[in-house]
Amino acid sequence: MSGVTASESTSAPPNTPGASLTQWLQRLRGAEGNPLLPLMLAGAAAVAVMVVLLLWASAPDYRLLYANLSEADGGRIISELEQRNVPYRFSEGGQAVMVPADQVHRLRLQLAEQGLPQAGNVGLSIMDNQAFGISQFAEQVNFQRGLEGELASSIESLSPVARARVHLAMAKPSVFIREREPAKASVVLTLHPGRALGDGQVQAIAHMVSSSVPELATSEVTVVDHSGRLLSRRGDSGTGLDGTRRDYVREVERDYRQRIEDILTPILGRHNVRAQVTAEIDFTQREETAETYRPNQGNNDAAVRSARINATYSGDDTLARGVPGALSNTPPGAAPSPINRGNPDDAGTDEDNTRQLRRDDLINYEVDRNVTHTRHGLGRIERLSVAVVVNYRDALDDAGEATREPLDDAALARIDQLVRQAMGFSLTRGDGLEIVNSPFTDSTGDDAPAWWTSPQWQQVALTLGRYLMVLIAALLLYRLLLRPLLARQAERAAADASARQRAASVQAQASTRLVEEHDAPDGDDADEQNRLARRRKRRRHAHTYEQNLRDLQDMASEDPLMVAMIIRSWMTQPD
Repeated sequence: MSGVTASESTSAPPNTPGASLTQWLQRLRGAEGNPLLPLMLAGAAAVAVMVVLLLWASAPDYRLLYANLSEADGGRIISELEQRNVPYRFSEGGQAVMVPADQVHRLRLQLAEQGLPQAGNVGLSIMDNQAFGISQFAEQVNFQRGLEGELASSIESLSPVARARVHLAMAKPSVFIREREPAKASVVLTLHPGRALGDGQVQAIAHMVSSSVPELATSEVTVVDHSGRLLSRRGDSGTGLDGTRRDYVREVERDYRQRIEDILTPILGRHNVRAQVTAEIDFTQREETAETYRPNQGNNDAAVRSARINATYSGDDTLARGVPGALSNTPPGAAPSPINRGNPDDAGTDEDNTRQLRRDDLINYEVDRNVTHTRHGLGRIERLSVAVVVNYRDALDDAGEATREPLDDAALARIDQLVRQAMGFSLTRGDGLEIVNSPFTDSTGDDAPAWWTSPQWQQVALTLGRYLMVLIAALLLYRLLLRPLLARQAERAAADASARQRAASVQAQASTRLVEEHDAPDGDDADEQNRLARRRKRRRHAHTYEQNLRDLQDMASEDPLMVAMIIRSWMTQPD
């Protein structure tokens, strides 16, 4: 073995990789017989595992700082974080930056002060840096970009929306009606994970965009989410199925239900009444115009609308002739006296037959007229259906034990009257009401959220859980790795000590036997008894020596490594 080592050492020059490798091999060969080597390796592994677990448990919780960052904005933000010595991580393929949770809000405010991120939505501030002599087309394009950016920023302020993009197709005016093109808009939304938009929120976004762009109707706004699903529906205003109307129905039902529960809760208790309301609401829009005519009634003077009188006279009287004036209109001579004219009753005279007077009167009176224009509003309640369930009341039985019993008819009648008044019951409308008295399965539940659902408690529990996992890992390492190794090392040390004691006793016995054999004289003993005693003693010592020798042989066959270590220790001891 020494010769091989010498040849290896002579073949490899010093301070070379081969020489260092040879030295390490020699050290490993020398450490093969060291019983403390497994214990040292296990201890080092346990310490390394504990250090890694402690670092993991004490690591800060990282939260999202910014997401969907461009490369330019990401580089600026990373440079700013490195200058502030803030640890950070990447997620979502490098498009999101995460920082410790306790620094998120502070860093957002500080970075916003620095104008980061810069590549956000372009707003109308783009109009502030207009170049001199810019064309009208370029100015219109910048205005459209600014308007799209402002709308996107407004949409992103909604809590479910993470990012929004708005595309506008502005209206094209024309002197010809057929060639006019209305404005259109498209909105692409990126929602937060686990969030969704209701129909009412989609309609609100469409109304906001249409109200911000001239000549843009709500039906011309298309809203799409990041997965390509169409959120807006065309023509919802005429079908009555849009989310706004459904929300209105739910609001009406919730309002009536709250009224009923509010009036019954002080009487029956908070958890002893449940109510449900179904409302049938008419959203049709109708306009009615009616005209009613009635004749004049009573003895009151009627109002004259128009009158026409037509009178015709014919006879033998001398007509006016000559020059107009008073003298020319006066007939000459005296007028005949009535007594000289004869009897007017005499018939058959020509004078009476030639005189005629004809008169036609046409009078139009006003007739009463009632014009009524009625416009029915949207959301008129046509019918209400209400169901109320009342729990049994607490009572005592004959034995004095607590029990529950149904309400009597008088109490149910009072509840029925209260519910009718609260809901505004109407027979004309056809409302329905049903009140049921039935025992509840669980009337002691608390609607308050549990304390363990609080985010603060969840954070504390998460931190404690980390350190608890570290403690459990340490206990497992000790029980499964270190403790068996320590026990084996203790057993080996005890075996080494026992072997050394046996070897020492054998050596001492052998030395004593040799001394006695050398000290005993040949043929000088006169006393036979002394010789016999010495012989018995020698036999006893020989028997003990042989026994110890057999024990050492068994030990060497069972554990040769230990015997080799003992002999090596003897050889290394100074003389």
